[in-house]
Amino acid sequence: MTSEQARKAIVPEKRIEQAILLIRGDKVLLDADLAALYGVETGMLTRAVRRNIGRFPKDFMFQLTKEEFANLRSQSVTSSGWGGRRPPPYPFTEQGVAMLSGVLRSKRAILVNIEIVRAFVKLRRLLDSHEGLARKLVALERKYDQQFKVVFDAIRQLMIPPEPKRKRIGFGTEHQQ
Repeated sequence: MTSEQARKAIVPEKRIEQAILLIRGDKVLLDADLAALYGVETGMLTRAVRRNIGRFPKDFMFQLTKEEFANLRSQSVTSSGWGGRRPPPYPFTEQGVAMLSGVLRSKRAILVNIEIVRAFVKLRRLLDSHEGLARKLVALERKYDQQFKVVFDAIRQLMIPPEPKRKRIGFGTEHQQ
């Protein structure tokens, strides 16, 4: 995001990044967090989604199980506005968030969606760079482990005490007559 885009941002980028969670192996935003970002009530957002449920297959949006919701609550230090909520929340993947702009149709929803997609892209790039660094580190470890193995093998050979010279017992060649 350029400094110009940051100045024009409706929602601080950090706020979006902090709301992104990893659930079931997907990076997601919860419905309550999305509603807060869009400036609408969570119930209004979920009703709009239910009216357009065909736009939200399971890989775009799903509902947490009661166990997942309880686990999420226990991990969360601060409340995200889930307060007295009874049904478990709906996490939205990046694709689900993109689909929300067509469902909510407000100017704010479109602008917030753009910022959310940028946050997901930034996160993906960051993760990709970390994965690249991890692969390079593994390759270096393999390369240098082999080189150091040769050094350690040589050191071990040097550490083996030489076999002592044995004195000959019995008649040797020096006492021949």
